[in-house]
Amino acid sequence: MVSREKLEFDQSWLHNRIESLFIHMRYITNRSNLRPTDPPSDIAAALSRRLIGQPAAIAAIVPYVEMHRAMLSPEGRPAGVFLLLGPTGTGKTRTVEALAEVLHGTHRKLLKVDCGEYQMEHEVAKLLGAPPGYLGHRETQPLLTQQKVNAAASESCDLSIVLFDEIEKAAPTLMRLLLGVLDKGTLRLGDNTVVNFEKSLIFLTSNLGAREMRHELHPDFGFESVLPRAAASTKLEAIGMSAVRRNFSPEFVNRIDAVVTFQPLSPAALLEILDQQIGNLQDQLDRRMGDRSFFLDVPARARKFLLERGTSSEYGARELKRTLQRHLIQPLAALVSAGEIESASYIRVELAPRKDRLVLRRVDAPQVPEEDLLAPAC
Repeated sequence: MVSREKLEFDQSWLHNRIESLFIHMRYITNRSNLRPTDPPSDIAAALSRRLIGQPAAIAAIVPYVEMHRAMLSPEGRPAGVFLLLGPTGTGKTRTVEALAEVLHGTHRKLLKVDCGEYQMEHEVAKLLGAPPGYLGHRETQPLLTQQKVNAAASESCDLSIVLFDEIEKAAPTLMRLLLGVLDKGTLRLGDNTVVNFEKSLIFLTSNLGAREMRHELHPDFGFESVLPRAAASTKLEAIGMSAVRRNFSPEFVNRIDAVVTFQPLSPAALLEILDQQIGNLQDQLDRRMGDRSFFLDVPARARKFLLERGTSSEYGARELKRTLQRHLIQPLAALVSAGEIESASYIRVELAPRKDRLVLRRVDAPQVPEEDLLAPAC
C-alpha cells in the first residue's frame, strides 16, 4: 500500500515534469519562429542563380544573414551595413532585390529610399515627419516608420531590407541622420517615436568613382585595359575606396561593415543574364496565359542581336530589359492581340535579312540550324 506522503511526492514530481515539458516546447517553438527553415548554405546558392557575375557581393552579404540566423548578430546596431559601388548596369540594385526574393519570396519586400529625392535640406523632413506643433504634423506620414520597416520583413525571415539608393546625392542632414542609424540602429522621428533597425540589413548604393573606373577599363587613347581581371578588380576597388574617402566622413565610413565594388560584367555573364530574362518571359507566358501559352525559340543569332543592342561597356546590362521589350515582347504582344498565335505552338525568333530587327514566325517544332550551332553567342 502506497503511503500518502509518497503519493503526494509523485503527483508533485509529475506536475513539475509536465510544466518543464511545456516550457521546453515553448522554447523550441520560439526558436523555430526566429529562424527560417532553409539552411544558410541555400542562401548563397539561391543568390548565385539570381545574381550573375558578382560573386564578391554574395560572399560579402551571406555571412551577415547567417550571423542573424544563428542569433549572433551584434546588439544595438543593424544586422549588416553594406556600401555597393561600381559602374552603372552592373547589378547593385538588383543585388538587393535578389536578396529580398531569396529571404522573403518577392523583390518588392524591401524599403527603398531614393536619395535623389532628398537632395535639399527641407526635403529630409519627409522621412521623419514634422514635429508636433508644426504645420502638417498630423497630415504628413513619415517614410521611415517602425510599421514600414517591419513590413519589409516576412513570416519566413524577420530581417528587413532597407535600401538607400544613390546615397551620394543625399543632403548633409540625411547623412547625419544615417550616422545614428548605422551606429546604434535607431532613428528618432519628428513625433519623438523611435524606429529600431536592429533586425535590418541596410544597403547603400553609389556611383562614386564610376567615371574613373570606366577610364581605367577603357583608356581615352583607344585601347582596352590590358590588366588581368584580378589586377583590374583590385584597381577598381582602390578607385572606389578613394572616392568614398573623399566624399564621406571617416565616422560614416567606419560604420559600414562591407564595401563591395561591382565588376564590369563579362560577355559570358551578359549572355547568362539574357538567357535568364528569356526564361522569365517564358515563365510569364506559362503562368498568365495558361492553356493558351506557347513556346519561344530564341536561337543564338537572335540572342547576339539582343546583346549587341542591349549591352555596352558604359551602361552594362541596364538597357537589356528595354531592348528585349522593344524587339521581342512588343512584336510578340501584337501577334497575341491579333489572335495569330495558337496555343502550344512554337514561335521562332529570327534575324531579318537586313539584320536590323527580329522577325517572329510559327514553326512545327524547335529548330537548330547549323549556322546557329557554329555561331558564337557574343
